[in-house]
Order: sequence, then structure tokens, then C-alpha cells
Amino acid sequence: MAVELKKLREMDVSQLAKEEMDLREEVWKLRLQITTGQLQDPSKVRRKRRDLARVMTIKREQALANQKGDRR
Repeated sequence: MAVELKKLREMDVSQLAKEEMDLREEVWKLRLQITTGQLQDPSKVRRKRRDLARVMTIKREQALANQKGDRR
């Protein structure tokens, strides 16, 4: 797995936001490379999109945990 879940879960919200932006930019660049015919391995896009989904999921988990903690 390209992005370790344990490492992601240890990150705070600002670090996860930065990681999300980096992955979004990387996916965009890879898609450009596909359209111009420069990318040799198109499956890289899929792997990066999955990494992005993992980051977004962990951000959501943390937001829900904080929200649940505020209600108590």
C-alpha cells in the first residue's frame, strides 16, 4: 500500500489536508500525462486516487470523532 494507514491516522487535520492537496495535484498531473501519451503506467492514477480516498476517509473519521467528543 502506497500510503500507510497507521501513518495517516497519526497525522493531524492540517497534515491530512496538505496530503490531500498533494494527492489531488498528483492525480491531475498523471491525468495530463495520460492525455499527452507520456504516462507508461496508467494504473498509477488508480493507485493515487485510492490513496486520496484513504486520506479523505481518515479526515472524515477524525471529524466525526471530534464532533462526537464535542457533544458529550
